Amino acid sequence: MKKLILLIVLGFFCLSAQAQEITDDYGESKEFTSTTGLWLGLYTKYRLNEKFFYYGEYHLRRTNNFVDDMAQVYLRFGLTYLLNTKVELTAGIVTPFYWAPEQDQAGQDNVVPQYRFWQQVVLVQPFDRLKLYHQFRFEQRWKRDYEIDAPFKLTHRFRYKLGAYYPLNNHKLVNKTLFASFYEEIFIQAGKTITYNYLEDNRAFLGLGYIINQNLQVQAGYMWTFRYKGGPNSFEHRHIPRISLYHNLDFHRKRIERRKERIDILMDEF
Repeated sequence: MKKLILLIVLGFFCLSAQAQEITDDYGESKEFTSTTGLWLGLYTKYRLNEKFFYYGEYHLRRTNNFVDDMAQVYLRFGLTYLLNTKVELTAGIVTPFYWAPEQDQAGQDNVVPQYRFWQQVVLVQPFDRLKLYHQFRFEQRWKRDYEIDAPFKLTHRFRYKLGAYYPLNNHKLVNKTLFASFYEEIFIQAGKTITYNYLEDNRAFLGLGYIINQNLQVQAGYMWTFRYKGGPNSFEHRHIPRISLYHNLDFHRKRIERRKERIDILMDEF
């Protein structure tokens, strides 16, 4: 199992290195910048019945010296269908808001929205202790520039994430478990306005998480991303601490328990 974890981690770094090597073909005068940020996130998953869940993500993202400036408020809503214990299908809408890097410039909106549809397939691959997740996400994005009255333009984005949880103080991911969390995610985009930056972003994350109870867990860690910035020869490294809270509720189980309690009460009356 230790060899498997080592191979996964090495694979993540190889993918990250490969993404950077691909960009070397665009020219000799490459410019690299490094930026910092802080991402706070709340993830919700509420079971409605045996097969359906409400899914939500809510993000607050800061940038410049980690917290100096606002970057995004990110709201994702969806409905998940549980095909079986290892396959989930989700679809919904996203409404992010983007803050302009330079505020209060003439002729610009300081905050602009985006509108998206999104679909997702998650495949769960459990091992003895390690649990792998393969996430395929598809987005149709209507984006606009910060210029006042700029039109919305449609682009498409395709994302693949390989993620893993590994418990550290228990054999399984149960209550009161401390676990290691890591993932690698590749972003590919397409559309009429996409010319050189088909590989939009490459993100790698490593962190720790703790399962407080069956409804609540927390994760914190460091994310490094590498992406284009402004042109075919301009690239950006981002260094971002992430803190995420995961909240789950099972309304289906509660309804079953209440129904069972009512039956038990009726039986006691006879």
